[in-house]
Amino acid sequence: MQKFWSTLLAGSIGGLITLGAAKLMQKPESANSYRTNPVEARQVNYGGGPASFDFVKAADRAMPAVVHIKASESRQSAKQRQQTEQENNPFRFFFGDDFYSQSPQQRSGSGSGVIYTEDGYILTNNHVIEFADEYIVALHDGREFKARLVGRDPNTDMAVIKIDQKNLPAIELGNSDDVKVGEWAVAVGNPFDLASTVTAGIISAKGRDINIIKGGSSLEAFIQTDAAVNPGNSGGALTDLDGRLIGINSAIATPTGTFAGYAFAIPVNLAKRVADDLIKYGEYRRPYLGVDIAPLDQKIAEELDITYIPGVVVMGAYEEGSAAKAGIQQKDVITRINGKNVTSVAELRELIGRSKIGETVNVTLVRNGKEKELNVKLITRKTE
Repeated sequence: MQKFWSTLLAGSIGGLITLGAAKLMQKPESANSYRTNPVEARQVNYGGGPASFDFVKAADRAMPAVVHIKASESRQSAKQRQQTEQENNPFRFFFGDDFYSQSPQQRSGSGSGVIYTEDGYILTNNHVIEFADEYIVALHDGREFKARLVGRDPNTDMAVIKIDQKNLPAIELGNSDDVKVGEWAVAVGNPFDLASTVTAGIISAKGRDINIIKGGSSLEAFIQTDAAVNPGNSGGALTDLDGRLIGINSAIATPTGTFAGYAFAIPVNLAKRVADDLIKYGEYRRPYLGVDIAPLDQKIAEELDITYIPGVVVMGAYEEGSAAKAGIQQKDVITRINGKNVTSVAELRELIGRSKIGETVNVTLVRNGKEKELNVKLITRKTE
């Protein structure tokens, strides 16, 4: 029995010695260290640095170029408007002219504008100035000047006014074609008569047609943003982070009349095209393809018995139109204009609307499953 206990004691001591030696040989682990999977620790380069949240540069460059426009109706214009309303009012027969003898109410409103050239041409929206014939422009530095109307186009909601000044801080123009969904954008304007207000958001979509410009010849291809835009911002600037103009703020979609997350701007490439015509001719000389078109979806593709591809389908081509003369036919699916993809009616209208009368555009289309390219010389609607 004594031998048994001696053997057990010796074995226990040997085991403890072995365990202690193993612990001493093991590398100590820091209390602050963690095992990291090499795959999880790998850094991935997505082609650029972290997104910038600094809007100071954009604000500094854009604010001096954005003006406050006060538009009003003169007393004479208000009186003429009242007389026209009287003549067209069916109740005049019953109540006579004396019923309307009160003084006419002069209409007034305000909005924003963007200095386009150093010698005083200013871009704004048609709806900011269309009712008025007197305009006061307040610059960022506080100076005020009378302005005159150069031209306006209701179908694009664009207008140009002019003040007689030199060396003004004209805004730098960007390229709305290069704008990408998800990029930051800065809106500068005068909402609720609050001068030089800056808000920021992202580009939410491009080529939006929201049917806010009424009329069969309306041209809508808005840039959508969630930068806060409110009444008074109309005609103001939408810029990139470098302060370059990418759009003219024009509309909001809202159930309340104030900002609800959806704002829309005229792309600068279209705004420039319209403005240049208004300055040169006093009107926008818009080219037309001379076609009835529709966005191609699966349902229309099945009805027309054509293969579905992203594009715009020609439902009909007018005989004397630009398209028909170049050989474009019914059921053709237009996919590109001058190499730029076309996936919606708004995109096609914008690309054609930015072209000039007499210019030749390259149209890529698919007919009977085969891709074709046609050169189309653009004419005006008046000659179609």
